Amino acid sequence: MYKGIKRFLDIFVSILGILILWPVMLIVAIAILIESGDEVIFKQERIGKNGKVFKLYKFRSMIKNAEHTGTGVYSYKGDARVTKVGKFIRKTSLDELPQFVNVLRGDMSLIGPRPVLTYHPMTYDKYTQEQLKRFSVRPGITGWAQVNGRKTTLWPDRIRYDVEYVENLSFAFDMKVFFKTITTVFGSADNENTQKTAAFEVEETSTDAGVGN
Repeated sequence: MYKGIKRFLDIFVSILGILILWPVMLIVAIAILIESGDEVIFKQERIGKNGKVFKLYKFRSMIKNAEHTGTGVYSYKGDARVTKVGKFIRKTSLDELPQFVNVLRGDMSLIGPRPVLTYHPMTYDKYTQEQLKRFSVRPGITGWAQVNGRKTTLWPDRIRYDVEYVENLSFAFDMKVFFKTITTVFGSADNENTQKTAAFEVEETSTDAGVGN
């Protein structure tokens, strides 16, 4: 029952969000153009519902082709690849606004497990049956894991939070995530990646990517 209502709310809120925030989105786009030139929107393949791959949209917050510079696909605190405009829109989460389009397309929901990269923290075929539950719903712009540590949470814990969300999906749970998201965003809490949270296993050392979260 709620899943049908959830989709209606996703569409309604996304349209409303675009209508209200389009001046902000326009200002962000112009700022990126002035500082960095073209390619205002960053597109990246992510895994969605039932393992379907889609293109996630974000305002570009890093230099062009940052993911191919050899530093890694994930960003980290003090990453020189993040532009001045990028630092601001990341801190305020304005870089996520283009995902309203992903929601309208049916790729995403407002609330759900954040869509992961096709290869990180692991490829789709490596998830266990229990972990695959996180892919049984549309991924979200924000989610239960994001309001419980955000980018400081280790990947195994993020996935456990995602599974917990799916198993307890309800309007009340979504409202809880929504209001905690507001607090988290305005407090700019836990919005820096670390090497440990970037890697699936704590002992790995691959750098995390703000590009990817």
